[in-house]
Amino acid sequence: LERITELCKKLGDPQDSLSFVHVTGTNGKGSTCAMTESILRNAGYKTGLFTSPYVKYFNERIAINGIPVSNELLTKATERVKLQADTMKESPTEFELITAVALVVFKMEKCDVVIFEVGMGGRLDSTNVIKKSIVSVITGISLDHTAILGNSIVAIAKEKAGIIKKGCPVLYGGKDVFTASCAVRPKENSGKSNNIDEVMKKKYPGEINGGEAFSVIKEAADEKESDFYYCDYKKLNIKNTDLNGTVFDYKNYTDVKLSLLGLYQPENAVKAIEIAEILKRRQGFKINKQDIVKGLESTKWVARFEKLSENPLVIYDGAHNPEGVETAKAALSHYFKNQKINLLTGVMADKDYAAMAKTLAVFARKVFAVTPDNPRSLTSEKLAGIYSDLGVESESFETVFDGFKTAYFDSKEKNIPLVCLGSLYMYCEVSEAFEKITSGN
Repeated sequence: LERITELCKKLGDPQDSLSFVHVTGTNGKGSTCAMTESILRNAGYKTGLFTSPYVKYFNERIAINGIPVSNELLTKATERVKLQADTMKESPTEFELITAVALVVFKMEKCDVVIFEVGMGGRLDSTNVIKKSIVSVITGISLDHTAILGNSIVAIAKEKAGIIKKGCPVLYGGKDVFTASCAVRPKENSGKSNNIDEVMKKKYPGEINGGEAFSVIKEAADEKESDFYYCDYKKLNIKNTDLNGTVFDYKNYTDVKLSLLGLYQPENAVKAIEIAEILKRRQGFKINKQDIVKGLESTKWVARFEKLSENPLVIYDGAHNPEGVETAKAALSHYFKNQKINLLTGVMADKDYAAMAKTLAVFARKVFAVTPDNPRSLTSEKLAGIYSDLGVESESFETVFDGFKTAYFDSKEKNIPLVCLGSLYMYCEVSEAFEKITSGN
């Protein structure tokens, strides 16, 4: 953190005058951040939101009250950062520069609270330049970015636990709390949970480890004398979920409406509710129940099982790693039951694409494999070959546009849902292709 620390010092340490909800985790960070921001904005607070990556425009990464930063303000903050960065002996990285620009913007705008999403990991992430947070959030731990963060749950958990600050409350959103032998309920609840919860293991097959991540996070919180909270998913009751949204109950919150699609989104909503409750009880924030309910219902977050079109039905989801694909699998099973889909997909060569293909192949009538515009992309020919070997009709395309155009009209002609799966970066290519094709240009 030497470079970002030096850069911030030259800028007058803008982070020291701001309050942060600091969020890390393998999956669910972006949606949790978006829901939390919406809740706080509905409660009357001026919010800053820092997320990555952007989907269409760079400005999306830095938002004020839910609106991407203006070009004028972004330019002013960038010029201020550049002036100081150019004096440094060791040049900051791109992400360090972006983090510094965001901090300058949030200070200039005098934000009441900043929802600060970690780029990767936590301990050595440039967002960890902040000295304190009003709540540290770890959404969950699974294997991803193993070449950088470590090849075990424990190693990755240690990196992400690095955002925990002394005396600052910690919320853990992982499901392995129910298998950790040392699991305890939050202080305001009575009783203890000391045994493996078989119900949760059945509900979340493949996602529950032996409590290793929980143990690492809990130990880190104890070392920093930080109160530890977790999400009690046993109290989450999903009443209805379809392609129009979800209605659920959680603890004393009943009939909460969530417009975001994806079976995993109610769990992210639970995280946002718990964050709001901690801010209210521990940090004196004035947030009422209606702020939380309205904030969740009005949250907008693209590329997360987003419905792009009704006829034909076109869905985009940013599933790009094995855990993300597992959640997509659950959604496909629920929303489409026994109906086959057309699948448009492109992946990065450094992902476990063979395992992901094996998971998704059973749902596909036909696969339209594309090569995303990224130097790390796996070729569409190789990806199509993997699906063909699994017995699925497959076709490869040089560009996302060509693949989407063919898949779109095939789905329209045959009245078959089209599901597009890939990184958030690929979403931009898909959405632009969709707009071009449907506008007739």
